Amino acid sequence: MIYADEVYKRGITGRGITAAVMDSGICYHPDYADRVVCFRDFVGKKENFYDDASHGSHVTGILGGNGSLSMGKYRGIAPECNLIHLKVLDRNGTGKVRDAVAAMDWVIRNQKKFDIRVLNFSVGTPEKDAEEEGKLLIEWVERVWDAGITVVVAAGNMGPEQGSITIPGTSPKVITVGFYDDSVKSGVRRKSFYSGRGPTAACVCKPEITAPGTLITSCSNLRPPSRPYCSKSGTSMATPMIAGAACLLLSQKPWLSNVEVKMKLKEAADDLGLPKEQQGWGRINLAKLLK
Repeated sequence: MIYADEVYKRGITGRGITAAVMDSGICYHPDYADRVVCFRDFVGKKENFYDDASHGSHVTGILGGNGSLSMGKYRGIAPECNLIHLKVLDRNGTGKVRDAVAAMDWVIRNQKKFDIRVLNFSVGTPEKDAEEEGKLLIEWVERVWDAGITVVVAAGNMGPEQGSITIPGTSPKVITVGFYDDSVKSGVRRKSFYSGRGPTAACVCKPEITAPGTLITSCSNLRPPSRPYCSKSGTSMATPMIAGAACLLLSQKPWLSNVEVKMKLKEAADDLGLPKEQQGWGRINLAKLLK
């Protein structure tokens, strides 16, 4: 749907680029375990990989899994990128702002050490609930952006009403991702559209871009009786596709700034003919992005 195979045939895989993922943790999945250069747990303070919610393993697989257990069938967007995972969500998939802030502070302090170029944050909270903690979350994603890192966040699943983008996706600086798929997949009509859409309370047009997000198959947490892969839906699944796209672009043109990456994504989006508050620039086209 986003022409990834055309890119892989040209040998563009994200090699040499490091992406950080803030989520629920990761398991030792063969599709990416040997490329995880650092794991930090801001919830349970554990040292070894673990994912007690399965969300983080799935998101990480979409961004950078190589599909080794599926003979390449369930390969992620940037299958040779380096990965850092920062666990900020608990077993229920919920988290505290202070843990997210601590993780982003860690990213900024360790940016040069690990050469972190991309940050994926597939989490959000309703804009209407934004008080001091919401403002703090936005402040810190913008600090990461200002440090030169391409920050990619989810639009949230609170749609389809206007003004349903979740924090920190309301930040005008970061790249906010919604999902859009074709109306039918595997012969089954999907549920109603629920991707968050703008404008924000500050009248900022969001999301910037969309990617597929329904029934995406990626890595599971491998806890019995789990299988190596499972399918999930939502903007959480669309977000790492764009983060992965940023890794591919940076592996090809490492001199680009995060602002330039954002503009390249805009130029590479296919206009779907939908309202701007639903599709933003349109759906990502990797063949255009890496032509």
